[in-house]
Amino acid sequence: MTERYPIRPITPDEFDAFHLVDQHAFHGSPITAEQRPKILSRFEFDRSLAAFDGSTPVGIAGAFSFRLRVPGANAAAAGVSWVGVLPSHRRRGIVRQIMHRQLADVRDRGEALAVLWASESGIYGRYGYGRASWTDTFTIRRGEGALARDVPTDPKLRLRITEPEQARAELAKVYDTVLETRPGFFARNDSWWNRVLDDPETNRKDRSPMRCVLAEDNDGPRGYALYSGVGRWDDDLFLPDGQLDIQELITADPAASAALWGDLLNRDLVTSIRAAIRPVDDPLLFQLADPRRLRPAVIDGLWARLTDLPAALSLRRYACPVDVVLDVHDDIFPQNEGPWRLTVDESGEAVCDPVDKAADLSLGIAELGAAYLGGTRLGALAAAGRVTQHRAGALARLSAAMSWDPAPWCPVIF
Repeated sequence: MTERYPIRPITPDEFDAFHLVDQHAFHGSPITAEQRPKILSRFEFDRSLAAFDGSTPVGIAGAFSFRLRVPGANAAAAGVSWVGVLPSHRRRGIVRQIMHRQLADVRDRGEALAVLWASESGIYGRYGYGRASWTDTFTIRRGEGALARDVPTDPKLRLRITEPEQARAELAKVYDTVLETRPGFFARNDSWWNRVLDDPETNRKDRSPMRCVLAEDNDGPRGYALYSGVGRWDDDLFLPDGQLDIQELITADPAASAALWGDLLNRDLVTSIRAAIRPVDDPLLFQLADPRRLRPAVIDGLWARLTDLPAALSLRRYACPVDVVLDVHDDIFPQNEGPWRLTVDESGEAVCDPVDKAADLSLGIAELGAAYLGGTRLGALAAAGRVTQHRAGALARLSAAMSWDPAPWCPVIF
């Protein structure tokens, strides 16, 4: 039987038609001649998918090949992006078909995990994705940026303002240090650093160019902040009304965090500071003298989907030993259906094998994905009726084992 909307990867000469679907779906604009090589340097044609109505793409998806940090390990993972459908072809099952095809491709590539940022939070649970990390947005007003008196300091630490591109090597050193401990980070190659540091004048509007401040000592960098400013004034009263936008701030230790935030929160001529996509365990939450002044707004970050359940559960490490049998439900991959016995030893290493035993817990693959990076507690999901316990104590033990410090955080939307 002929498919109504056949799905396949696109070729390079079909990219503009592929991108046109993205423009219609997200109300965007055509890419400029300056943007094109930057976007194509990251685009993986063999991981693209398009559903065609005749010769016209009407639904799309793509993925990036990541080395993603999961609790205690690095793992191959698919970073899903570019998902959209033409408004004229909604409600026809096109996205569902594409997502099923993509997940099968991810599994076939040997990637046990897919992650994404959800444009709408109601979409991806139906494909087995769970909310695996959370992010904060901070808004601090003038005069509210005082740090606590007992924040850690280091006399060897100094701050240096530099151009972001000139500091690329220092930024990468800090990022790679944090990558080894923070779930949700993915390894950045030159193309991804180009994306982070990209600052075309046409996109700035009223903002200044991207700036960079480094926290360093004689042994090298220990933290950095990328930011831009908006210079505004009340013309009648001649009072400053500037804004500072923190685009990325990453530190390897508490003193570097205090030094960078202490500098940025007390800049002159600024009445508000905004920092989006911050980790929910940001040190600033405990370093600000009055933490309510951060006005934190928490939303979902990464969503995670396990494509190969036993492989994924064996890849990561765990916070404590556990021995539990899981009955898992998966509408897309019957290979993931339970029961599975997850056994974790004292070192945190795990083995996951099929068993013929009564389950201690029952849950869906989306709930397991939500808990996978250590940022969503199984106990909270159980309280919402999304996990069922059959053996007393099993839920608390597995919830504790799957939790992780630090909390998962992905500092860039892909």
